[in-house]
Amino acid sequence: MRYAWLVAWREFIENVKTKGFWLGLFLFPAIIVVSGTLPVLLATKGVPTRHFILADFSGDRAVVIRKELARIREVELAEALQVFARHAPYSEPFSYHVRPSVTNGAAWHGGELDLVAWRAAAGTNWLRVPGFTLPRPALAEVVLPKELPEARTPAQLEQLLRPWLRGERTLPAPDVGNPVRLFAALVIPADYGPGTTNALHYWCENQADSELRDLAQRLLNDDFRRAEYRRLGVDPTVIARVETLRAPITVLNPRKAEGTEKVGLSDTLRQWAPSFFVYLLWIAIFAVSQMLLNSVIEEKSNRIIEVLLSSVTPGELMMGKLAGVAGVGMVMMLAWVGSLVGMALFQAGHMAGNGAPGSTASTIPLELVGLLRDTWLLPAFAFYFVAGFLLYAGVFLTIGSVCNTLKEAQNFMAPLMLVMMVPLFLMPFIPRDPNGPVATVLSWVPPYTPFVMMNRITAHPPLRDLVGTTVMLVGFTALLLWGCGRIFRTAILRTGQPPRLLELLRWIRGD
Repeated sequence: MRYAWLVAWREFIENVKTKGFWLGLFLFPAIIVVSGTLPVLLATKGVPTRHFILADFSGDRAVVIRKELARIREVELAEALQVFARHAPYSEPFSYHVRPSVTNGAAWHGGELDLVAWRAAAGTNWLRVPGFTLPRPALAEVVLPKELPEARTPAQLEQLLRPWLRGERTLPAPDVGNPVRLFAALVIPADYGPGTTNALHYWCENQADSELRDLAQRLLNDDFRRAEYRRLGVDPTVIARVETLRAPITVLNPRKAEGTEKVGLSDTLRQWAPSFFVYLLWIAIFAVSQMLLNSVIEEKSNRIIEVLLSSVTPGELMMGKLAGVAGVGMVMMLAWVGSLVGMALFQAGHMAGNGAPGSTASTIPLELVGLLRDTWLLPAFAFYFVAGFLLYAGVFLTIGSVCNTLKEAQNFMAPLMLVMMVPLFLMPFIPRDPNGPVATVLSWVPPYTPFVMMNRITAHPPLRDLVGTTVMLVGFTALLLWGCGRIFRTAILRTGQPPRLLELLRWIRGD
């Protein structure tokens, strides 16, 4: 047994020294950080301002579009100012240019800027703040080019605008000075309105970006409806007030303690968080088992395996390799899960410290930490990782022992990958019915038990499923490792073509 631990230590050190190990160790935290910050960064910095022309030949339809765009711009400015106020290096960042009624605390509540009070006190100077940079607008209307001849019909205007719409010519943007490319043009015909067949023409090369088109269509639809209400003698404000009515509903969970039955964000996380750990479990098992396969094939092709077998038995070599690579996987899992919990705690504390303790951004990390603390997610993840690794690593190790090259191993890997992919295809459906027939049946199939039971762990599966599947998984894994050990002992020094299935069965029987 001492030699098996020496092999395990050697395997652990050899894998830890590789660049792939360190890349995998830091890749997951990097993905978490990037996935959380990249969408926000792309939304604010990645998409340029879309400049458009709004030509209204009807004379009164463009008003609703311009009014809504002005409101959207106000919201953009207010949100940017609020964020700036939270991160300003001084407690009263606007005290240099506003009346004392603001600086004495009228616009501040618990470190949060009251925009209504601020705008009332600052008046037209509400955006003139030292150090504050106006955010660029998402959509900006520009005027028609000066050199464009006057068009009397929409068709004439559209024909004249084609060079600008195709990007062949540019036009100066307001308050910018630099020439910009025209993103789109909205042309409203003269007799555009309810009951007519004339349509608004939306000209744009980039049909994937439909924000402006959808906005215009929604606003004009509402305007048409209001006009029809007035024609029928119905007050549109009454309709709008009626449409705001909502049927109140409270979702309750009978399993929760009395007085806490109301379902909240933590219950949603409890239902779906295991799916994240299932994918993490699958990636970890596959990555670490692949590492073991490559190690065996490399040592066999380089004949290092013969040197090792001169000092240890095949059984000790196999156990040592399994233990060593399992140690590598555990280090990776500790780093991944630890970074996840650490970043959740940091983000929750950071957001709460910046005056947004009740925001969703700060609630989700706190709820996640509470979920990990109050459930069996982490212990179950550790157990199913070890059990799943031993199960699949035994198969990968056996494939490596019977093959001389990675190309030969691919023939065995194809059916194995099909087996491993089944739980991933079913993962989105299991949380919807975690104790249903599909989830229950798959839980009793040992190759799928780690993934399915991991996904059911917070859904209160029956005790018979917890105990029974665990006993079956442990027994099946022990039996599988015994059979893989018989094959490994025979095949590790064998060269030539990989054996057939019947030959593998004879090796297991000891023939």
